[in-house]
Amino acid sequence: MIKDIQDEILRLKKEKDICILAHSYQAHEILEIADFTGDSYALSVKAAKVTNKNIIMCGVRFMAETVKVLSPEKNVYLAHPEAGCEMADMMDKQLISQVKEKYPDYTVVAYINTTSELKTICDVCVTSSSAVQIVKNVENDKILFIPDCNLGAWVAKQVPEKNIKLLSGGCPVHASIPVSEVKHARNLHPNAKLLVHPECLPEVTALADYVGSTSGIMEYAKNSDSKEFIIGTENSIAEHLQYECPDKQFYVLSSGLICKNMKLTTLVDVLNCIKGCGGEEISLDAEIIKGAKHCIDEMIRLNHE
Repeated sequence: MIKDIQDEILRLKKEKDICILAHSYQAHEILEIADFTGDSYALSVKAAKVTNKNIIMCGVRFMAETVKVLSPEKNVYLAHPEAGCEMADMMDKQLISQVKEKYPDYTVVAYINTTSELKTICDVCVTSSSAVQIVKNVENDKILFIPDCNLGAWVAKQVPEKNIKLLSGGCPVHASIPVSEVKHARNLHPNAKLLVHPECLPEVTALADYVGSTSGIMEYAKNSDSKEFIIGTENSIAEHLQYECPDKQFYVLSSGLICKNMKLTTLVDVLNCIKGCGGEEISLDAEIIKGAKHCIDEMIRLNHE
């Protein structure tokens, strides 16, 4: 049955000039029919380079918005309309405008996991893999980092020369993992390397053998000579790595590391989106696209200086 649905998707996407993007946290059967898989920003860059006029994002809303910002001339669809992001939705334009009034001399650095509307009043975007380099390259020594205080704290540790102000916010999934679960996983798998995402609590990242983005974690595991790994990010990554590296062992850090929004999208959702009886087309105001793109363009500029 799954193979039949996949074959139908593959047939229809060619017929309808569709490029399918799948974030790494999606189910394996969705990754198998995607044209590109990976982190949110990397996917949006890939989408901007393809000739397809129609793009389907299998991920969450802010990711689809980022695709639209970088490809405003294309038709961009979110495979499941209810797939949001709690971190992206926890801070809005009104809130951060008020914070900026209190700290007018601070450069606002926004994690890519924010809405396009919020990006319009921020100075530069970052991804988890580029955050340290970009913050180092920001001309200002005063940084307001939003929305993830755990990622911000990890960046602050790497860039002590900057005055980095954090707000209370972040990924509720990654931030839910206590040190006790880390110690339990270490006891169960004493020979395993612990790889964690910087959205985890500072006391958790402090215990890790490697801290990095989802893509960074996957590359580290693939290239390492070690044979056992505890994966401290969304549990689907352990599954994907097990498929790619059958000679190695991958253990989830916690059964609670599951993003319910990422899990909303099913293979049937993708099929229905292609057929035009599901999904949602992303529509953004021209001014929002312009403002958000400036924030992303600054990320590109500062990441290459």
